[in-house]
Amino acid sequence: MRLVFGLVLIVGIGLAGFAAYLVNDRLGQYQSTLAAQQAKLNSNVPLEPVYVVNRRVAYGEKLTEEDVRVINWPVNAIPEGAFQNAEDLFADAEQLRTVLRVMEKDEAVLAVKVTEPGEDAGVSSRLARGMRAFALRVDVSSGVSGFLRPGDLVDVYWTGKSEGRSVTTLIEANLQLLAVDQIADGDRNAPTIARTVTVTASPQRVAALAQAQSTGRLSLSLVGAGDDTEVANIEIGQRELLGIEEQQVVVEQEPERVCTVRTRRGAEVVTIPIQCPE
Repeated sequence: MRLVFGLVLIVGIGLAGFAAYLVNDRLGQYQSTLAAQQAKLNSNVPLEPVYVVNRRVAYGEKLTEEDVRVINWPVNAIPEGAFQNAEDLFADAEQLRTVLRVMEKDEAVLAVKVTEPGEDAGVSSRLARGMRAFALRVDVSSGVSGFLRPGDLVDVYWTGKSEGRSVTTLIEANLQLLAVDQIADGDRNAPTIARTVTVTASPQRVAALAQAQSTGRLSLSLVGAGDDTEVANIEIGQRELLGIEEQQVVVEQEPERVCTVRTRRGAEVVTIPIQCPE
C-alpha cells in the first residue's frame, strides 16, 4: 500500500513539474513576443516626455509638482504648447502657474491652459497682445437668455436710428467672451442671467462698441461651436422687415420753353427762334 502511495506521489510531482515547465515556457514566449512588439513600436514611433496631470484640476487652482507626471508621447502627436521639461513648467518654485481651464486626469498640460508663473486666473492673463477687454451691458433678452459662457463667440447687433430711419445692423462678428459678469471660468454649466459680458477686441473696435452702446441698443447672438461661416454685412430696416418696397417718386420735368418770332419774306412766313425774355 505504501508502495502504491509513493508511486502516485511521484507521478503527481512529475505531472506538476511538467505543467509548471509548460506554463513557464508559455509565459517566457509571451514576454519575448511582447518585448519584441514593444521594441518594434519604439523603433517605428519615436517618443518624447510630456507632462500630464495625474488628477482632475479645476479652474483657479495652483499647479504643483505633485499634480503632474511625465509620460512618453509620440513625437508626431505632441500637442502644441505642451510642457516637456520641469524647467519650463516650474520655472520658479515660489511662483506657481494657475489653471485657466479644467484638465482631466492624464490630460497634457498646455500653455493655453495655465497662466505664466506667479499670475492669477484673472481676465488680463487671457488677453492676447494688442487686444483689450470691454464690458457690454446685457439683459435676459439681449444676453441669449443667460446661456453665454466665457470662451463663447458672439455676433453683436446694433439697433438705433440711422439717416432718419430705425435699423438693426451687424457691427461685430465672432467676438470672444472673456467673462460673464465677474465669472471667467468657462467650465460652468448653469445658465446665469448676466448684467454684463466682457469681450476681447482691438482698441479701434472697442471705440466702435462704445459708440454703438451709447447711441443705441446692443443684442448678442451666440455663434455655434466650430462655426467658421463668413458673415456679410447685414442691415435690416422697418421697410425690409415688413416687406414694403420703396416707391420711387417720378418728378415730371417742365417742357423746355421756346420763344420764336415770325417774319414775312415776300409770300413766305418764316419762324425764327429767339432768346426768351426773363
